[in-house]
Amino acid sequence: MECPMDATGSKAALVIQFHTIVNDASSRSSSPDREAEGTKHHCSVNEATEQFLLTVNPSVLLRVLSSCELDPKDLAALEATCKFFRDPANFPPDLALSLPELAAFDMCQERAMFKPMKPKEKEWLKQRCGGSWKLVLRYILVGEKNYRREKSQVIAGPGHSIVVTAKGDVYSFGVNCSGQLGLGDRENKFKPCLISSLQGIRITQAAVGLRRTMLVSDTGSVYTFGLDTFGWLDQYGGSNGNCVNSPKLLESLKGVFVVQASIGGYFSAVLSREGRVYTFSWGRAERLGHSSELSDVEPRLLSGPLDDVLVAQIAAGNCYLLLLSYHPTGMSVYSLGCGLGGKLGHGNKDFEGVPKLIGHFQAFNIRPMSISAGAWHAAVMCRDGRVFTWGWNSSGCLGHGDSEDCVTLPRAVEGLNNVKAVHVSAGEWCTFVVADNGDVYSFGFRGSHNLGFQDNDAENEDVLPPKPATLLADLNESRASFDDEDLS
Repeated sequence: MECPMDATGSKAALVIQFHTIVNDASSRSSSPDREAEGTKHHCSVNEATEQFLLTVNPSVLLRVLSSCELDPKDLAALEATCKFFRDPANFPPDLALSLPELAAFDMCQERAMFKPMKPKEKEWLKQRCGGSWKLVLRYILVGEKNYRREKSQVIAGPGHSIVVTAKGDVYSFGVNCSGQLGLGDRENKFKPCLISSLQGIRITQAAVGLRRTMLVSDTGSVYTFGLDTFGWLDQYGGSNGNCVNSPKLLESLKGVFVVQASIGGYFSAVLSREGRVYTFSWGRAERLGHSSELSDVEPRLLSGPLDDVLVAQIAAGNCYLLLLSYHPTGMSVYSLGCGLGGKLGHGNKDFEGVPKLIGHFQAFNIRPMSISAGAWHAAVMCRDGRVFTWGWNSSGCLGHGDSEDCVTLPRAVEGLNNVKAVHVSAGEWCTFVVADNGDVYSFGFRGSHNLGFQDNDAENEDVLPPKPATLLADLNESRASFDDEDLS
């Protein structure tokens, strides 16, 4: 992890300033008696109002660090700029840990995915992340930002949509021919309806696919409803097949604590809190690296090149899978599946049966932060706010301003050079980008205003370079907002 020496302009600077003011005050007013009394009661929050001798009462500062929700970069800056924050704090669970390390551990403890872990499991995750609780916190925050775990979210699919509130309630609306709304029936709904059968279960993440839905709870369980298969719908003759109208616990993942689910066209995938990836259906060596068939409902662990890799995010396209891997020094992107159209990003159109690193990002010192898999094309948002796209370029969905059939290596979207992206989403034949000021840009197939343009724009005309969504620009309110923490 980078440890910037200049902590000014960040929350870390406020903590350092607070510590300096308090130490100046204590040097003028402290006495041996007061210090002795403070030593006896160093864990008392009430006494913090009577004395602020942080060198005697560091528990006060630890509470400040933990409650301020400092990100790992700020915590590292504290250690880099002040010896006091580098020294051991003599607090459990490890007396040798510094205050920023302890604060990072406390913040990890507040997360639903981390809190129930056993001590050995926590230590294992710490070592996998690089040997620091700050790095574990960073790994957790990547997931919270990229797929909005434990935050409100709206997921739009091909026919129905799912809304998850910050409290974990779930609403659904849209087409319901296979029970994909989870409401206990198959009637279409034209406004959001609460899935009451989930009462008492807190949902933290959702995935939507064609006639199927997957929900992840705060206890790591996965619930599914809709078409009761993980394979391609057409393999079942286009019929309803076996359908589930209400959320059903996925028993085959018992013992796996899942933090994210993603539904593709031919398969589905889940990510465990330990950074392991499991796939369902569409196996065979040339596809997802295992021997299962389309009808298979058992989770299969993706191994091989991922054995020593911690995956932080997954994104399933129609017939391929993207994986964002976590490293203490930065993120990397892997891909596997069908390579037609160059959508795996390796400079060719070959199939990959096992995950393969997209080396283009490392070769040009590009630092990916978030991935999005459209049906036939892929997009990555990088640390500096740039957006890279590749794959099939139908209708100009790559945003490069040309009609080239496909792009086989990640390429920067030059039309967004003056835009700092905070979120990117690739659809079937279009792509959306949210800027740090809330503006929304889109490119690709527009159809009947599905990219947010005005009525006087030409109908059904493809949008090759990125354009602002003009219908949103006319709203007298915030257009879109996403968390914009720099997690690297």
